[in-house]
Amino acid sequence: MELSRAIVSFTTHLEGVRRLSPATVRAYRGDLADLAASVGDVPIAHVDLEHLRAWLWHATQRGDARSTVARRTSTVRAFFRWARDEGLVAHDPSLRLVTPKRGRALPHVATAPAIGTLLDRLASAASEGDPLALRDHAAIELLYGAGIRVSELCGLDVDDVDLDRGTVRVVGKGTKERVVPFGAPAVRAVGAYATRGRPSLAARSADAGRALLLGARGRRLGVRSVYDLVARTVGPAMGVETVGPHALRHSAATHLLDGGADLRAVQEILGHASLGTTQIYTHVSSERLAAAYRLAHPRA
Repeated sequence: MELSRAIVSFTTHLEGVRRLSPATVRAYRGDLADLAASVGDVPIAHVDLEHLRAWLWHATQRGDARSTVARRTSTVRAFFRWARDEGLVAHDPSLRLVTPKRGRALPHVATAPAIGTLLDRLASAASEGDPLALRDHAAIELLYGAGIRVSELCGLDVDDVDLDRGTVRVVGKGTKERVVPFGAPAVRAVGAYATRGRPSLAARSADAGRALLLGARGRRLGVRSVYDLVARTVGPAMGVETVGPHALRHSAATHLLDGGADLRAVQEILGHASLGTTQIYTHVSSERLAAAYRLAHPRA
């Protein structure tokens, strides 16, 4: 089987059998397309260890981040493991690949006062009654208040939010569903948007459906629009030029731990499959404590 056909079969397997998220499948497809561009559309059985090493070496030479090279190594391992199981190759050429260690960069985290000032400013703008201002306030409150991912936010339907209980039902990675609590400020913001903002936006399109957050044209709010919203609101509040919605998720997790929340409870809220993923935030909290110590202790 040619490499291109094998890649199509593999990504179909990821979607239909393993039921991975569309974003994850796109990442696999992109990595393997880069491999095919490097070695050519040869039979998959002709791809050997030297092909793979040359491909990864070229990625480092063009300046790809270490994390990107590590991800591509994982991708090609999964691909050839599947190919071997399917009988497409007799031997797995990826077994001897060495995965570069990923750099453990700490995420950007806003201070609690900075987040409070930002949300107060959004609440003030929303009080004027503009539908988009009401939506923006609700979106940022949910991202921070529930610590959800941007894809989870954009996928919310009206029925997913329970304002009486202050909870939201989200579908995370691997189509895993969880129920996440959020606080009274987010309840008020989402309630105001649902009653005063969403009806006006929904009237602008026949495609609104049951989507909770709508764009200016009345259709479901897209991920790119949320990135733009965060860039123009959260970025200035954090003093960072380039910032994405994950900064609010990082901030929520760190503030929960700073406030004494149990690490496993934070894992459940964030929807992390592994506790190790959540532990990055303990390092963030430790850094903050160390900084406070250095500033305040006379013997620091």
